[in-house]
Amino acid sequence: MIGYQAFADLSQSSDSNERGHAAHLAALAYLEHRGAAEEHAALYAALIGFLDDPSVKVRAALAYGLLHSAEAPRPIILALLRDSPIISRAVLQYSPLLVDADLMPIVRSGDASALLAIAQRVNVSRRIAAGLVARDDPGLTLRLLRRPDVPFGADMLQSLAVAQGGDARLRGAMLARRDLPPPARLVLVHRAAESLRQCRIVKGALAPERLERLLRDGTDMALSEIGETASADPEFVDRLVGADQLNTRLLLHAMVTGHVMFFSACLASLGQVSREKVFVLLENGSRAALNALFARCGLDAAIARLFVRMVMHARTADLSDDLAARHYVVTALTEELLAEFADEIPIELEEAFTYLSEQNVALARQAARGVLRAFADSRDGMLQLPAA
Repeated sequence: MIGYQAFADLSQSSDSNERGHAAHLAALAYLEHRGAAEEHAALYAALIGFLDDPSVKVRAALAYGLLHSAEAPRPIILALLRDSPIISRAVLQYSPLLVDADLMPIVRSGDASALLAIAQRVNVSRRIAAGLVARDDPGLTLRLLRRPDVPFGADMLQSLAVAQGGDARLRGAMLARRDLPPPARLVLVHRAAESLRQCRIVKGALAPERLERLLRDGTDMALSEIGETASADPEFVDRLVGADQLNTRLLLHAMVTGHVMFFSACLASLGQVSREKVFVLLENGSRAALNALFARCGLDAAIARLFVRMVMHARTADLSDDLAARHYVVTALTEELLAEFADEIPIELEEAFTYLSEQNVALARQAARGVLRAFADSRDGMLQLPAA
């Protein structure tokens, strides 16, 4: 508590520290006022008077008392917004009274410190985020992307992926966002693969053929998983078909890894049939019906027969989670092809056979990891070795 006269003396003091103390007290008293209207009006007038104080310390003390409150007088907050940079930045960052219309002029023409203050606000709208990104400051954009609470439109993220996907930091921040649209995620996966391909450390550690194989497998897996997640969006798959990004290898990979939703969406788009019909055929269709479906999708007859075999095998196994089931299906298909063609694989099946052979090795390695260790942990006997 402080007397009226004592407060008036503080307000008129020649000491800026005392006037700053008075300004802060006036701000708190105004926000918490529950008394007579005349007293409230007098406090408001005192706040207005402190705006003209020549000392920045006094105006800063006034701002400190008001800037966190939604009950602060808006005219005073707007006046403080146009005050010295140190006060303006605090108001920009903390005042809940500022709306997008107050912030946008500063977003368009403000300096780096003002933009940083806006980017650190508790709530940043999509409009403000778009304006900040438009300033083309990578550090500022990175700060916004790392905030999952800041809303980004799908179009904006797509544009950022295309324009800034080469920046590893921005690429990582975008890939970490749950609202990243599938097409943008796919763009960033390709950019990441290209960065690895050009990295001197990676190129020096792996033979060129193995590096290309690893990057190709990784890209296929990423596309298949993205497609599985986005399978409910027909536009994503249609865009892949329109861009000629679907091939036999990718369809095989989707099927082998159990991404049935993505595989079905691809068939529906390629064959121009409903997804419901594709599901019915994959689950219960005869060999002839499946062969007709794959032929309608434009697949070569030999490839179509291979997919029919794969579907028949997949009906008895859970390829999405069971590694051993994947290994079994791939091994069975490989052995069937070798037996059918007497080790003379036709040209039209070479790509598919190569893929199956690569997957057979990769799946065998994955399945074998830890088997000997698990066996050794469960046995106490001796391993019989041949004589030296």
